Amino acid sequence: MNTNPGFEVPGAMRDLVEKSIDQARQAFDSFISTARRTAETTQKSTELARTSVQDLGAQTFQAAEQNVHATLDFAQKLIQAKSLQEAMQLQAEFTRSQLTAVQAQAKEFSSITQGALKQGSEQFRNAAQDAADQSRMSMEEGGAAKP
Repeated sequence: MNTNPGFEVPGAMRDLVEKSIDQARQAFDSFISTARRTAETTQKSTELARTSVQDLGAQTFQAAEQNVHATLDFAQKLIQAKSLQEAMQLQAEFTRSQLTAVQAQAKEFSSITQGALKQGSEQFRNAAQDAADQSRMSMEEGGAAKP
C-alpha cells in the first residue's frame, strides 16, 4: 500500500522560488564584488599612505642632514673670522641661506603632502562612485527581476 500521497509543487510556486534564488544569487554576487573592490581600495589607500610616509621620512632626513651640514660649515667659518664685522657678515649670510633652505624644504614637504592628499581623495571619490553605481545597478537589477 502506498502511504505517500502524491506531492507536487505547483509550477507557479516553483517559478517564484527559482526567481527568488536567482535574485539572492545576484545580490550575493553584487555584495562580494563590492566587498572585493572595497578591499582593493583599502589596500591601495594603505599603500599610498605607506609610500607617502616613506617619502616624508626620507625628505625629513635629507633636510636635517642639509641643515646640520650648513650649521657645521657656518661654525667652521665663524671660528676663522678675523673680526666682529666678518663674523656678523657670516651670520647674516648663514641666516639668509638657511631661510632659503627652510622655505625650499617646506615647499617640498607641502608638495609631498598635497600629492598624497590628492591621490587619496581621488581614490576615495572613485571608490564612492563605484559603490554608488554598483548599488544603483543592484537595485535596478533587483527591481527588474521581480515577478
